[in-house]
Amino acid sequence: METMMWTLSKTKPEQGLELVQKPIPTYEDDEVLLKVLAASICGTDKHIYDWDEWSQHRLRPPLTIGHEMVGQVIAVGAKVKTIQVDDVVSVETHIVCNACELCRTGNSHICEHTEIIGVDRDGAFAEFIAMPASNCIVNRQANIDIRNLAVLEPLGNAIHTISQFDITGKHVAVVGCGPIGLMAINAAKALGAARVIALEIDEYRIQLAHKMGAHVVINPKKENAIQRIFEETIEGIDVLLEFSGNKYAIEESFQYMKMGGKMSMLGIPAKNIEINLADDFIFKGIQMHGVIGRMMYDTWYKVNGLIQADVIHFEGIITHEFDMKDYQQAFDLLATGQCGKIVLYPSGKP
Repeated sequence: METMMWTLSKTKPEQGLELVQKPIPTYEDDEVLLKVLAASICGTDKHIYDWDEWSQHRLRPPLTIGHEMVGQVIAVGAKVKTIQVDDVVSVETHIVCNACELCRTGNSHICEHTEIIGVDRDGAFAEFIAMPASNCIVNRQANIDIRNLAVLEPLGNAIHTISQFDITGKHVAVVGCGPIGLMAINAAKALGAARVIALEIDEYRIQLAHKMGAHVVINPKKENAIQRIFEETIEGIDVLLEFSGNKYAIEESFQYMKMGGKMSMLGIPAKNIEINLADDFIFKGIQMHGVIGRMMYDTWYKVNGLIQADVIHFEGIITHEFDMKDYQQAFDLLATGQCGKIVLYPSGKP
């Protein structure tokens, strides 16, 4: 076997990325070595590419980035019993300690000692990666496109966000129609929402939201979102799924929430949120839940169940594919916003 591999890495504390060769990683007794078949670009990867304020405080270059992936097992550690060579696996990207109080009480998704691949340690934009066997989810469904399996991690974000509250027969708002928001539109309909109302300002993503099945798509820059939502729902939104991280969109959302409504928040604002806490939250009896990652591993079973039910429409989520060596084209496209999910192939398109 070769000893070196190609990676897409942040090599310097500045904007941009580089293709660099690194040694193929070794693996521990409880780990597996994966050949990365496909990996998709996340908004986090764009932050790292841009070398924004968050990246400057979080990353320590040099680092191989990327965390949404599917791989084929090519070697297993001596203590690994549940995974075999040639298995095709998706990856839970949060590596946790499994020893703290949070991990031991079923809350490992918020383990204080979490390391995220591609952020805290070398990641998935590489030809090979070593991962704890416990983080690998074997894909046993037949005839699923490899590129679709690369986006199960962000699909898990969408499912985790939706799963905080009962949406069956409810009026659901999806705020922000980036890739995870688009997945949420799809999944909310599949899980029985009475009406899915999407809010988005980008025309390209508005068209994708329609394609994913939103009953109504509102552009707050072109119409009064609060008035329109009350026209569509009478009493307001039952469950809000927030993916935008936009300060003004979040502040406005409190105005159209139904009394006793529920808010599930995944988007990360860059600015502080200002609301009338008494009138818009407390006296309305609003419930709010902060979402991080995926429940380990409850969310993964839900994701796999929806895939088996054939209700996830990946063709409306994944819009572009590139060889990893053409990463610059991919990130240039991402910067325009004229795309859904972009998938990279570290060893070239199959």
